[in-house]
Amino acid sequence: MPCLNIRPATADDVPTILAFIKELADYEKLPHEVIATEETLRQTLFGTPRYAEVLIGEVDDLPAGFALFFHNYSTWLAKPGLYLEDLYVQPSARGVGLGKALLITLAKLAVERGCGRLEWSVLDWNEPAIQFYQSLGATAMDEWTVNRVTGEALTNLAGRTL
Repeated sequence: MPCLNIRPATADDVPTILAFIKELADYEKLPHEVIATEETLRQTLFGTPRYAEVLIGEVDDLPAGFALFFHNYSTWLAKPGLYLEDLYVQPSARGVGLGKALLITLAKLAVERGCGRLEWSVLDWNEPAIQFYQSLGATAMDEWTVNRVTGEALTNLAGRTL
């Protein structure tokens, strides 16, 4: 049985984190959307302020996956939450419990930090992930639609007068 370990990422992990991000983008058929660089990841993950945190999942002492997350806030609960932006396990490490270990570690962090929820999004075509998340007790929020403003649309919105 392989040895699993979950640990907080350090700045030395930035090349590995970027590689995982690119692998995840390939899996999601969106590699052209990755503009992150080692420099921007180092600045936003390990600079001041830190905008997100990363857990590295290891199998037999080798990085094989990651979870990138940050705090959000629920006004209805009046509590912080954790939002899981990315969860990725390399294909060669799937099926040994690393994804489950990453989610359990995140749930423990959420409870320790007094969070009211742990949430994330999943692509609607990713049936293996959906089934995996449901097996851990996750509930799909089908009545909610994600909205996003990015790139030129974000710049244009910010440039509007009040």
